[in-house]
Amino acid sequence: MNATQIDKLIVRKYATRLAMGQAAAQAVSERITDLLQSKDTINMIFAAAPSQNEFLEALRSDNTIDWKRINAFHMDEYVGLPEDAPQRFANFLKLKIFDAMPFRAVHYLNGNAPDPAAECTRYETLLNKMPADIVCMGIGENTHIAFNDPHVADFNDTHLVKVVDLDMECRQQQVNDACFAVLEQVPTHALTLTVPALVRAAYIFCMVPGEKKANAVYHTLHEHIGERYPSTILRTHGNATLYVDADSAARI
Repeated sequence: MNATQIDKLIVRKYATRLAMGQAAAQAVSERITDLLQSKDTINMIFAAAPSQNEFLEALRSDNTIDWKRINAFHMDEYVGLPEDAPQRFANFLKLKIFDAMPFRAVHYLNGNAPDPAAECTRYETLLNKMPADIVCMGIGENTHIAFNDPHVADFNDTHLVKVVDLDMECRQQQVNDACFAVLEQVPTHALTLTVPALVRAAYIFCMVPGEKKANAVYHTLHEHIGERYPSTILRTHGNATLYVDADSAARI
């Protein structure tokens, strides 16, 4: 492993995505334990994506974590998928961690709510009542964080949750990741936590493996900080760490 710092962002590079995921999980576990020394409960936000698989598996295997004192949220959800669709982020996270661990509570974002605006307000109220201590996230091929694609990202958004349309690169990534067979199956809209909702967390752990993310990692670290490359906002956070493997770090 080697580490560097770009602005305020710590970057940790590992030889393989397995080593990356295990190291990130250990760091998250240690942060959880530290926070629970002084807090009765903590609040965590999780991303749903294949890039998180190794991290989530390692975190799930950690028997030192007091899950009963953790409230869980997820950061985005498609609009309009069937309730049992495996691509729904709620279902992904249920399988990977939410149903496997005895959380104090899990709060789901409902992409099929009859009134999407009201659902955004409901989830925003929960996030205000239970401010995030830890965000565990990734970065998209177009540098989105959650579903804040460049054309909808707003670093000064007044909302914590909103409805967005997904750009073509974002939708194509879902096919590239084998989440959907063809582009036409990928939903065009989603509910997402906004950029301010993510970066106001006390600690951010960002796991970004794989060669398809090499350009996104490069842009994150070297482009001007702004909405054209939403993930550049991580360089302004005082307690954010980016975890990459050899493939995703190929350009840095």
